[in-house]
Amino acid sequence: MSGFLKSEPVRACLARLLALYIQAALRLQFGCRIEGEAHMRALTGTAPMIAAFWHETLPTMPALWREVRRAGLTRPAAVLASRHRDGQLIGNIMRALGLGLVSGSSSKGGAASLHQLVRLIQSGSHIVITPDGPRGPARVPAPGVAALAGMTGALILPCGAATTRFITLRKSWDGMRIPLPFGRLVLVCGAPLAVPRDAWREALPAIAAALDDAQARAKP
Repeated sequence: MSGFLKSEPVRACLARLLALYIQAALRLQFGCRIEGEAHMRALTGTAPMIAAFWHETLPTMPALWREVRRAGLTRPAAVLASRHRDGQLIGNIMRALGLGLVSGSSSKGGAASLHQLVRLIQSGSHIVITPDGPRGPARVPAPGVAALAGMTGALILPCGAATTRFITLRKSWDGMRIPLPFGRLVLVCGAPLAVPRDAWREALPAIAAALDDAQARAKP
């Protein structure tokens, strides 16, 4: 059975099924409240941005892109996913939900991925990133997100999300939450952050604080 589940076609099919479930669960919410809608609408503007949120909220975040598209988003977006099997599964889910996929890591050793993300931003694409992924520690940003913002000048949009009905994957390193239908959803976008090119490492505490604040405000 384990060999069967490791099969690439099987994992791709599983990712598609999970994507369909997540789409359905997020549609079947009793309302969606958006905090920081003006900040969210920055994603429909003329400049590419880096949308960042903690890894634990990843399954809920497609709702943000649904709302941004409703607000007029036409710019492409790509998500960074780990090359690990679990990361590729999540990445395939996001791809099935309409985002491009970049395989790699925002942590040390992800130089090739970083350069690919730089090129995507320079070509006009938004980037979606979980700064504490793919393996944690939870809510501790790896340097890649700050380096990317510093190198490109793209603003970081800190995001948070929560729903009143969910299950927690307690064996996961971050306590990832899977949304259930028939809850109430809240999406939060904080003020965009600018990262100095020559001082991006010093920006990591501010990035962590902004993401913590956005997630703390996500109270359905």
